[in-house]
Amino acid sequence: MSKRKITFISVLEDYFETYLPYSRGLSNNTINSYKQSFLLLFQFMSENKAIQAGNIKFSDLSYETLLEFFGWLETDRHCKATTRNQRMSALSAFSEYAQNRDFDAASVFRSAIVKVPIKRYVSRQRAVFTRDEIKILLSLPDEHYETGLRDKVMLSLMYATGARAQEICDLQVKDIRINNESASITLVGKGSKVRQVGISKKLAETLQKYISHRCIDIYPEKHIFSSQTHEHMTISCVEGIYKKYVTLAKQQNPTLFQDDSYPPHSMRHSTACHLLEAGVDIITIKNILGHVSVQTTQIYAEMSQDTVDKKLKEWNDTWFGDKEKIEVKKVADNIPDFLKKR
Repeated sequence: MSKRKITFISVLEDYFETYLPYSRGLSNNTINSYKQSFLLLFQFMSENKAIQAGNIKFSDLSYETLLEFFGWLETDRHCKATTRNQRMSALSAFSEYAQNRDFDAASVFRSAIVKVPIKRYVSRQRAVFTRDEIKILLSLPDEHYETGLRDKVMLSLMYATGARAQEICDLQVKDIRINNESASITLVGKGSKVRQVGISKKLAETLQKYISHRCIDIYPEKHIFSSQTHEHMTISCVEGIYKKYVTLAKQQNPTLFQDDSYPPHSMRHSTACHLLEAGVDIITIKNILGHVSVQTTQIYAEMSQDTVDKKLKEWNDTWFGDKEKIEVKKVADNIPDFLKKR
């Protein structure tokens, strides 16, 4: 970078081409989410300030301009507060990097971004499937159709392993290990962290049959789950699959599936909650989910209402038995998440 003139766009290029992938070792998905924030910034600067991306200077990104940008995200782009804050976090991270590279040039930008307040918002509880809802969801794909068979195997595997959507998309034939005594799959998570998750022999047989059905068992590099147009399935495809079956499930079961939406991550969170309810210790769940810190698991796998009720009942039975019946009110379902996370 020392051999060329330092500009906003040149520093940004080095940030994405060198710093994030090599110095930080971030995944392509994370880097792409960062890029989206700057694409939106470029669009705003072009439409509202008549400044094209290649001509943006650090000094153009004043406090007032940044406030306008984040306001534009909410009014014109209809971004929620959480998305707006994520965009601000991406710009803030870059401003710190830029200031370390050229303090004088980037100091105005850095000073401006740190003054922008984080938008407050009401945090919602994560959507979690109940066990009955899981059974319904897994029963919906029609195995007589190619996509239905794929969807049933994929949904079953995601629930059994708590895998992220991207990990399922990246799963290859070589990642399946089956022998006479055990079966497991190898998942590559965030930061290219590799972990093995055991699966039941029954699910392993189902997965093996599906791989043979697709005639890819002799091709170790083939992805197990493909879309109708791409050999390597994308997250958006997985999201579409969940939306399809959750919509159908809501139509057939109006008293269930009460949350507004159930993204693919709902399955992962459901797995964690159900493991907790089954008495699996938090360290084991941490290893299954591939978390670096157990604190992440404790936040991620919050105890479900069923577990709260069960523990309260056990406590009452222990201390009071049949001598006295105690009515215990349920814990409110609408406790803000920020109170639980502290």
